[in-house]
Amino acid sequence: MHDHQTVPGSPATVVTDAGMLALWSPAAFARVVDHASWEPELLEDRDQLRHIRAGALVPVNIHSDGAFGVTVRLGSAEGRARLTDRESAHVFLTSEPYLYRSAGLACLSGIERVSGQPWPGTVRFAVAEGDHEAVVHVIDWEAEPGSVLADGTPSADALPDFVVLLNPATPASGPYRMETATFEQG
Repeated sequence: MHDHQTVPGSPATVVTDAGMLALWSPAAFARVVDHASWEPELLEDRDQLRHIRAGALVPVNIHSDGAFGVTVRLGSAEGRARLTDRESAHVFLTSEPYLYRSAGLACLSGIERVSGQPWPGTVRFAVAEGDHEAVVHVIDWEAEPGSVLADGTPSADALPDFVVLLNPATPASGPYRMETATFEQG
């Protein structure tokens, strides 16, 4: 696989074998260089929570392995990132906002690929430095007519599984979610 830099707002396929995707800041994980250094930083929930509280990690905790379509949409001071009308019509779950503290680069991958130097195949994109509010949406893309082909695969214009909206924090932002479980269990 090659490095994968994406244009925010474009869907990307992201894979995990650990049941969790993550939006993360590589600068915050400079000490993670191999599996031995990954374990004390990210193996246990308490380790992940430390990074969530610091704004370095936004979990997309799906409790399932696989390949998922994810769109990350960036907002700005001039215009906040929002769901499209199609996405809004098929939202299944929405997280509370998480803090994302950007050092200028964001990555999206399975949690097992979080490191100081993004692995080949990691989705990466520029994000303005500073604090941002990240909200994760699960999209029930299969509910949209025409989104599933006869063989059960998504059509070319099917919505993604997840949309992450990343907007600059404002004085009114927060409180932030501080949990590894992205969505309330109901």
